[in-house]
Amino acid sequence: MLNITFAQNKPITKQIPKEQRMEWWQDARFGMFVHWGIYSVPAGQYKGKEISNSAEWIMNKGQIPLGEYEKFSDEFNPTNFDAKSFVALAKEAGMKYIVITSKHHDGFSMFKSKSNPFNIVNATPFKRDVLKELSEECQKQGLRFGFYYSQAQDWSHPGGLGNNWDKKMQHVSNDVYVKEKALPEVNQLLTEYGPISIFWWDTPRQMTKEVVDSLHRITSILQPGIITNDRLGEGYPGDYKTFERGIPKVKPDDKYWEICQPISASWGFKKSDTVFQTPSALIRNLVDIAGKGGNYLLNVSPRADGTLSPVAISRLKEVGKWMDVNHEAIYGTQAGPRVQPNWGRITLKTENGKSIAYLHVFDWKNNTEILVQLKNRVKSCYLLTDPKRIFETKSDDKGITVKLTGKAPNEYASVIVLNLNESSNAIQSDQLIQNADGILVLPAERAQFQNLNEQGAEYQENKKAIGKWTSESAEVNWTVTVHTGGNFKISAETASLKDAKVSISIGEESQVLSMSPSGDYNKFIGQEFGSIKISKAGVYKVILKPVAGNWNPVNLKDLKLELTKK
Repeated sequence: MLNITFAQNKPITKQIPKEQRMEWWQDARFGMFVHWGIYSVPAGQYKGKEISNSAEWIMNKGQIPLGEYEKFSDEFNPTNFDAKSFVALAKEAGMKYIVITSKHHDGFSMFKSKSNPFNIVNATPFKRDVLKELSEECQKQGLRFGFYYSQAQDWSHPGGLGNNWDKKMQHVSNDVYVKEKALPEVNQLLTEYGPISIFWWDTPRQMTKEVVDSLHRITSILQPGIITNDRLGEGYPGDYKTFERGIPKVKPDDKYWEICQPISASWGFKKSDTVFQTPSALIRNLVDIAGKGGNYLLNVSPRADGTLSPVAISRLKEVGKWMDVNHEAIYGTQAGPRVQPNWGRITLKTENGKSIAYLHVFDWKNNTEILVQLKNRVKSCYLLTDPKRIFETKSDDKGITVKLTGKAPNEYASVIVLNLNESSNAIQSDQLIQNADGILVLPAERAQFQNLNEQGAEYQENKKAIGKWTSESAEVNWTVTVHTGGNFKISAETASLKDAKVSISIGEESQVLSMSPSGDYNKFIGQEFGSIKISKAGVYKVILKPVAGNWNPVNLKDLKLELTKK
């Protein structure tokens, strides 16, 4: 084990149980992500050319030598940064926590690092520790605070992973980087910056188990109440699952999950990044995510002067106006039925055996009826922002019908409160069950994804298929219920340019499937891949995972398992 020297006078106590640590986070539902660093100086341009990808990747994508990149720190002087107003804006937007980049892949530290002189205090004319200021201000204003940290990639340290273009860099082992920089910095962040609620790891690479163990151990020891995401490394699931950019089509199986998403296109500030998500999109994203039981970590990107774009500020304030009167339907809620309605989304609260269903109506039309697929008796039904505005309801075998009357109270999402006499009871099953003919259909839109890197797989609505499956580490899975075991024929429709191999695992059984190319990513062909045995009835996870070294991107429609022999 790498030697860890803890800061003096820091009490070390046993970590708090997970369920207790996650309570505040699950209630919060909405947080602010902040990507900020010296990459905000070039802002996506290098030597007069626009560099691809998000702004924080400019050193990598522009192949900028460390000696050249370090010069940007001389121009980084965010004198207009004000922690008080920054935190106040997050609070006004309805956000309950802030997570900021303490060190991104470029290796620049946004705090007064004792082990890295390439930091905001020692290497810039600004000379202030913004993380210290933000931590103190979050405590004053009642927001939780956390750090993003790139533990594996570091393009400025010779032992950090990812820099393969700077020929002057004399590389050393990754263990040296962790011992000299990562571990000391994480130690410092967890001992000198007050209570830290979240540690947000990013982009794991092939690090030794000893190294990852050390990073894992130090967080739980130094901050017993801390929670972490799932990007430390393989075999370290963290406390919650992370999705990036794309909102899951259906509710994930995971109890705790979060999606991070930029308010525009780039994570870090980029001059050419001028198209921002609309207030409607942001509010409906928040509602959609809460309706599936997740948290929304919305990213903003401060400029080199320390301010946010006026458009970003305007968007956050608009979300805040909606949250100010509708927050009851977001904070402390649980997911609605897994099968979400086409008129909007549903969030739920249950206490003492009775539920409240919050109906977030996107498509409001006067004198139309919306169907809520719950089999319950209704106690009352009214508008959240005006309890005197009551709506008629009726119940039958299809569910509860609510009649909408008058104009839409809100242009983004109008919330109706449906008080139920019992705990909510969804009519439509959310399980994938073997049918009477012995067939299991695993819809692409119901797939769950597990991926540790920034590239992976996702459901693509336009193709009705799993696509962007670019990473060999991206796992696709479904949870299914089998009533009759036996041998199952495997088939699916796929589209690809090259051959690919993927393993399928069900219980203790696994097979390698060879997928033939269709010649076009938009041309799907039906294929049979052989068979697999499911010995007995039960609940199983069906896992598809690329075979390393034999993988090429594939678009995959519904997977079909057909019982051929008991």
